[in-house]
Amino acid sequence: MKRTQKLSVLFALLFIIGSSNVSFSQTIKDFFNNSSTPLTYLGIDYTKNRLINDPGGNASDIKSRLYASMNDVVVTEMSPKNYNMAGAFDRSSGVTSDISAVTENNEKISAKDIVSYSESDFNRLTESDIAGCVKGLGLKGKDGVGLVFIMEGMKKVDKKSYGAVWVTLIDMKTKKVLMTERMEQEAAGFGFRNFWVSIIKKTIIEIDKKKYKSWKSTYGG
Repeated sequence: MKRTQKLSVLFALLFIIGSSNVSFSQTIKDFFNNSSTPLTYLGIDYTKNRLINDPGGNASDIKSRLYASMNDVVVTEMSPKNYNMAGAFDRSSGVTSDISAVTENNEKISAKDIVSYSESDFNRLTESDIAGCVKGLGLKGKDGVGLVFIMEGMKKVDKKSYGAVWVTLIDMKTKKVLMTERMEQEAAGFGFRNFWVSIIKKTIIEIDKKKYKSWKSTYGG
Protein backbone atom coordinates (compact mmCIF):
# COMPACT_ATOMS: atom_id res chain seq x y z
CA MET A 1 0.00 0.00 0.00
CA LYS A 2 1.36 3.44 -0.97
CA ARG A 3 2.15 6.00 1.69
CA THR A 4 -0.66 8.31 0.53
CA GLN A 5 -3.15 5.45 0.72
CA LYS A 6 -2.02 4.56 4.24
CA LEU A 7 -2.44 8.18 5.32
CA SER A 8 -5.91 8.29 3.79
CA VAL A 9 -6.95 5.16 5.70
CA LEU A 10 -5.45 6.56 8.91
CA PHE A 11 -7.28 9.87 8.57
CA ALA A 12 -10.53 8.04 7.81
CA LEU A 13 -10.17 5.93 10.96
CA LEU A 14 -9.36 8.97 13.08
CA PHE A 15 -12.41 10.74 11.67
CA ILE A 16 -14.69 7.80 12.50
CA ILE A 17 -13.30 7.48 16.03
CA GLY A 18 -13.53 11.22 16.59
CA SER A 19 -17.09 11.32 15.28
CA SER A 20 -18.10 8.45 17.60
CA ASN A 21 -16.69 10.24 20.63
CA VAL A 22 -18.42 13.48 19.73
CA SER A 23 -21.73 11.69 19.22
CA PHE A 24 -21.38 9.92 22.57
CA SER A 25 -20.53 13.08 24.52
CA GLN A 26 -23.35 15.03 22.85
CA THR A 27 -25.92 12.43 23.87
CA ILE A 28 -25.49 12.97 27.59
CA LYS A 29 -24.89 16.70 27.14
CA ASP A 30 -28.06 17.08 25.11
CA PHE A 31 -30.02 15.07 27.67
CA PHE A 32 -29.15 17.47 30.47
CA ASN A 33 -29.52 20.60 28.32
CA ASN A 34 -32.78 19.70 26.60
CA SER A 35 -35.70 18.77 28.84
CA SER A 36 -37.68 17.54 25.84
CA THR A 37 -35.20 14.71 25.20
CA PRO A 38 -37.23 11.53 25.86
CA LEU A 39 -36.40 9.26 28.79
CA THR A 40 -37.45 5.64 29.19
CA TYR A 41 -37.57 4.13 32.67
CA LEU A 42 -36.28 0.54 32.52
CA GLY A 43 -36.84 -0.57 36.11
CA ILE A 44 -34.84 -1.89 39.06
CA ASP A 45 -32.19 -4.45 38.16
CA TYR A 46 -31.66 -6.85 41.10
CA THR A 47 -29.25 -9.25 39.38
CA LYS A 48 -26.31 -8.05 41.51
CA ASN A 49 -28.29 -7.31 44.66
CA ARG A 50 -27.50 -8.88 48.02
CA LEU A 51 -29.84 -8.91 51.03
CA ILE A 52 -27.37 -8.60 53.89
CA ASN A 53 -27.81 -9.71 57.50
CA ASP A 54 -31.52 -10.48 57.28
CA PRO A 55 -32.08 -14.02 58.61
CA GLY A 56 -35.81 -13.70 57.95
CA GLY A 57 -35.35 -13.06 54.25
CA ASN A 58 -37.09 -15.72 52.16
CA ALA A 59 -34.89 -15.92 49.07
CA SER A 60 -37.35 -17.94 47.00
CA ASP A 61 -40.19 -15.51 47.69
CA ILE A 62 -37.95 -12.53 47.00
CA LYS A 63 -36.99 -13.92 43.61
CA SER A 64 -40.38 -15.23 42.54
CA ARG A 65 -42.62 -12.44 43.85
CA LEU A 66 -41.10 -9.52 45.74
CA TYR A 67 -38.59 -8.27 43.18
CA ALA A 68 -41.39 -8.09 40.60
CA SER A 69 -43.71 -6.48 43.12
CA MET A 70 -41.21 -3.73 43.88
CA ASN A 71 -40.75 -3.03 40.19
CA ASP A 72 -44.49 -2.98 39.60
CA VAL A 73 -45.25 -0.53 42.38
CA VAL A 74 -42.80 2.04 40.99
CA VAL A 75 -44.38 1.90 37.54
CA THR A 76 -47.95 1.82 38.86
CA GLU A 77 -47.43 4.75 41.21
CA MET A 78 -45.23 6.85 38.93
CA SER A 79 -46.75 10.32 39.26
CA PRO A 80 -45.91 13.82 40.54
CA LYS A 81 -46.86 12.60 44.04
CA ASN A 82 -45.05 9.25 44.02
CA TYR A 83 -41.91 8.13 42.20
CA ASN A 84 -41.80 11.41 40.29
CA MET A 85 -39.31 10.45 37.56
CA ALA A 86 -40.37 13.25 35.22
CA GLY A 87 -39.86 15.90 37.88
CA ALA A 88 -36.58 14.47 39.17
CA PHE A 89 -35.09 14.28 35.67
CA ASP A 90 -36.71 17.49 34.41
CA ARG A 91 -38.53 15.80 31.53
CA SER A 92 -41.13 18.21 30.17
CA SER A 93 -42.73 15.47 28.07
CA GLY A 94 -42.90 12.97 30.95
CA VAL A 95 -41.19 9.60 31.25
CA THR A 96 -42.25 6.39 29.52
CA SER A 97 -41.60 3.02 31.13
CA ASP A 98 -40.64 -0.40 29.80
CA ILE A 99 -39.42 -2.82 32.46
CA SER A 100 -39.54 -5.94 30.27
CA ALA A 101 -35.74 -6.32 29.88
CA VAL A 102 -35.10 -5.89 33.60
CA THR A 103 -37.95 -8.24 34.48
CA GLU A 104 -36.53 -10.93 32.20
CA ASN A 105 -33.10 -10.70 33.83
CA ASN A 106 -34.47 -10.62 37.37
CA GLU A 107 -36.34 -13.85 36.70
CA LYS A 108 -33.02 -15.55 35.95
CA ILE A 109 -31.54 -14.76 39.37
CA SER A 110 -30.55 -17.75 41.46
CA ALA A 111 -32.29 -17.64 44.85
CA LYS A 112 -29.15 -18.93 46.58
CA ASP A 113 -27.28 -15.77 45.57
CA ILE A 114 -29.70 -13.33 47.17
CA VAL A 115 -29.00 -13.61 50.92
CA SER A 116 -25.58 -12.68 52.28
CA TYR A 117 -23.94 -12.24 55.67
CA SER A 118 -20.88 -10.41 54.38
CA GLU A 119 -20.75 -6.68 55.12
CA SER A 120 -18.40 -6.17 52.18
CA ASP A 121 -21.18 -7.15 49.76
CA PHE A 122 -22.85 -3.81 50.43
CA ASN A 123 -20.11 -1.89 48.67
CA ARG A 124 -18.43 -4.16 46.16
CA LEU A 125 -19.57 -3.12 42.67
CA THR A 126 -17.58 -0.96 40.28
CA GLU A 127 -18.53 1.04 37.20
CA SER A 128 -17.28 -1.91 35.16
CA ASP A 129 -19.83 -4.16 36.93
CA ILE A 130 -22.57 -1.67 36.10
CA ALA A 131 -21.53 -1.62 32.44
CA GLY A 132 -21.75 -5.43 32.48
CA CYS A 133 -25.30 -5.30 33.84
CA VAL A 134 -26.28 -2.88 31.10
CA LYS A 135 -24.73 -5.09 28.43
CA GLY A 136 -26.90 -7.94 29.70
CA LEU A 137 -30.18 -6.08 29.12
CA GLY A 138 -32.28 -7.16 26.15
CA LEU A 139 -32.79 -3.79 24.47
CA LYS A 140 -32.93 -4.82 20.82
CA GLY A 141 -34.94 -2.35 18.79
CA LYS A 142 -34.85 0.34 21.47
CA ASP A 143 -33.05 3.66 21.19
CA GLY A 144 -32.80 6.92 23.08
CA VAL A 145 -31.84 7.42 26.72
CA GLY A 146 -32.86 4.81 29.29
CA LEU A 147 -32.81 4.97 33.10
CA VAL A 148 -32.13 1.85 35.15
CA PHE A 149 -31.65 1.50 38.91
CA ILE A 150 -29.09 -1.23 39.58
CA MET A 151 -29.44 -2.37 43.17
CA GLU A 152 -26.20 -3.34 44.88
CA GLY A 153 -27.22 -4.17 48.43
CA MET A 154 -29.98 -4.03 51.03
CA LYS A 155 -28.38 -4.12 54.46
CA LYS A 156 -30.35 -4.89 57.59
CA VAL A 157 -28.98 -3.53 60.87
CA ASP A 158 -30.39 -3.24 64.40
CA LYS A 159 -31.76 0.30 64.34
CA LYS A 160 -31.30 1.48 60.77
CA SER A 161 -31.24 -0.33 57.45
CA TYR A 162 -29.80 0.92 54.20
CA GLY A 163 -29.95 0.31 50.49
CA ALA A 164 -27.31 1.08 47.86
CA VAL A 165 -28.34 1.67 44.25
CA TRP A 166 -26.54 2.78 41.10
CA VAL A 167 -28.55 5.39 39.19
CA THR A 168 -27.63 4.74 35.57
CA LEU A 169 -28.44 6.54 32.33
CA ILE A 170 -27.70 4.60 29.16
CA ASP A 171 -27.79 4.85 25.39
CA MET A 172 -30.27 2.04 24.73
CA LYS A 173 -29.18 1.53 21.13
CA THR A 174 -25.50 0.95 21.91
CA LYS A 175 -25.86 -0.11 25.58
CA LYS A 176 -23.23 2.42 26.55
CA VAL A 177 -23.37 3.85 30.06
CA LEU A 178 -23.75 7.61 29.76
CA MET A 179 -23.70 8.26 33.50
CA THR A 180 -23.82 6.17 36.65
CA GLU A 181 -23.61 7.13 40.30
CA ARG A 182 -23.94 5.08 43.47
CA MET A 183 -26.39 6.41 46.06
CA GLU A 184 -27.31 5.21 49.55
CA GLN A 185 -30.59 5.70 51.38
CA GLU A 186 -32.09 4.62 54.69
CA ALA A 187 -34.95 2.16 54.28
CA ALA A 188 -38.33 2.80 55.92
CA GLY A 189 -41.86 1.43 55.81
CA PHE A 190 -43.96 -1.63 56.67
CA GLY A 191 -43.62 -4.95 54.92
CA PHE A 192 -40.70 -6.19 52.85
CA ARG A 193 -41.83 -4.54 49.60
CA ASN A 194 -42.56 -1.08 51.00
CA PHE A 195 -39.53 -1.15 53.28
CA TRP A 196 -36.97 -1.79 50.54
CA VAL A 197 -38.61 0.00 47.63
CA SER A 198 -38.47 3.15 49.77
CA ILE A 199 -34.81 3.26 48.71
CA ILE A 200 -35.95 4.06 45.18
CA LYS A 201 -38.47 6.66 46.29
CA LYS A 202 -35.89 8.44 48.47
CA THR A 203 -33.33 8.28 45.68
CA ILE A 204 -35.75 9.97 43.27
CA ILE A 205 -36.45 12.66 45.87
CA GLU A 206 -32.73 13.30 46.36
CA ILE A 207 -32.22 13.53 42.60
CA ASP A 208 -35.07 16.03 42.38
CA LYS A 209 -33.82 18.17 45.27
CA LYS A 210 -30.10 18.35 44.49
CA LYS A 211 -28.49 15.60 42.41
CA TYR A 212 -29.99 16.54 39.05
CA LYS A 213 -28.72 20.09 39.36
CA SER A 214 -25.23 18.79 40.15
CA TRP A 215 -25.31 16.32 37.25
CA LYS A 216 -26.50 19.00 34.85
CA SER A 217 -23.59 21.21 35.88
CA THR A 218 -21.14 18.34 35.37
CA TYR A 219 -22.47 16.75 32.19
CA GLY A 220 -24.42 19.56 30.56
CA GLY A 221 -21.76 22.25 30.66
